[in-house]
Amino acid sequence: MKTVRLNNGVMMPAIGFGVFQIEPKDTERAVSDALEVGYRMIDTASSYFNEAEVGSAIRNSGIRREELFITTKLWVQDYEYDDALRAFDRSMKLLGLDYLDLYLLHKPYGNYYAAWRAVERLYKDGRIRAIGVTSFSSERLQDLFLHNEVKPMVNQLETHPFFQQKEANDFLKREGIQHEAWAPFAEGQKDIFNNLVIKAIADRHNKTAGNVILRWLNQRGVVVIPKSVRKERMVENLDIFDFTLTDEEMQAMAALDEGRSPIYDDMDLATTRYIGTHRIHD
Repeated sequence: MKTVRLNNGVMMPAIGFGVFQIEPKDTERAVSDALEVGYRMIDTASSYFNEAEVGSAIRNSGIRREELFITTKLWVQDYEYDDALRAFDRSMKLLGLDYLDLYLLHKPYGNYYAAWRAVERLYKDGRIRAIGVTSFSSERLQDLFLHNEVKPMVNQLETHPFFQQKEANDFLKREGIQHEAWAPFAEGQKDIFNNLVIKAIADRHNKTAGNVILRWLNQRGVVVIPKSVRKERMVENLDIFDFTLTDEEMQAMAALDEGRSPIYDDMDLATTRYIGTHRIHD
């Protein structure tokens, strides 16, 4: 498995398995299949309500803990300092783990300064190997690390052919923060798998559209966490390291950028109100 080195020296797989929108009843089987076919990084979150099932799959896999890279995320509701510490303990109990590989603040709303300082404490105590954020704009991310002690190691951003995050990618590279893509397939929006540009590139390499998208992200230095509940698609998504896109093909992919999300608008007030006030527990 190809890896990337985070700014604290921790090695992170270049491709992992995401469980967003996988129902809890299907999660253990899906994660077990993913581990069986070769994935070693699993990405979940407290707000996905499937941490327990992820943990069960890990325990039943027979794979040594040190071979795995497990990520979960802290929800906005728990961004006060003490709440963040309690939420971390809840996630660890559900996952059944002694330590976590990567812990992310899930969204840039609420008291994320207090949350970050709680996460810094957990990191310094050795309970987490790497810490980071999700969906933080470069401005908010820069402000966060300029006024705290530990620089985030990862920023997980919506990143795919239609929303390429070019400026954010440049910023993260300059600052030594790993860019990780959520929704690398744009959650299927805009008929992405039948896009004529992507399909033409795929045909030249005898690959699928999904292979091309993940390889394109990989060549940009972006870590990916594709999701699937189908074992054959899980295998397909791993098959991205035996071909290379040419400069011309990379430019053709770059031309697909629309500069905005087809999934949701971070600047929409109704959206930010919903995310910022959404509760996942009593």
